[in-house]
Amino acid sequence: MTVRPFVPYPDKRLRSVAEPVPAITETVRMIWDDMVETMDAMPGYGLAAPQIGISQRLAVVDCSDKRGQAVRMANPEVLHASVQMRRHEEASPNLPGISAIIERPRAVTVRFLNELGEIEDRDFVGLWATSVQHQIDHLNGKMFVDHLSAMRRKMLIAKADKLRKRA
Repeated sequence: MTVRPFVPYPDKRLRSVAEPVPAITETVRMIWDDMVETMDAMPGYGLAAPQIGISQRLAVVDCSDKRGQAVRMANPEVLHASVQMRRHEEASPNLPGISAIIERPRAVTVRFLNELGEIEDRDFVGLWATSVQHQIDHLNGKMFVDHLSAMRRKMLIAKADKLRKRA
């Protein structure tokens, strides 16, 4: 397993819709393993393949207290979202140094291809739901800042640019 580097914003791969995964192969499993290791090294609650330069609809999420409970997903899609919303501070290693409070549905039902290559429907609540939605956004070429007003988004991206230039 390898910790992979993050694609820096504004790389166009972060704004492209990722390609569907036709089947779970050994290569897909290896990518998932690298993604889990990369996510744990951040540390973070989830990671989507485009964040590390792979344009495939692959994501991992682990919001457990102990870690080691990562859910590996291919082609995840939200089937149902709760009406009740939840606010949470979100960030991305692709835009280091910034974060924002984002409001998303508190619970979602997601369909995905699991590690066994089977279609699975699973309910996610709270932080798990937030992270899954955040990763699906990445797979669709969206970032958390896209949920903000144009002015707030511009301010945060300018702050990230300034931080990147200092580094």
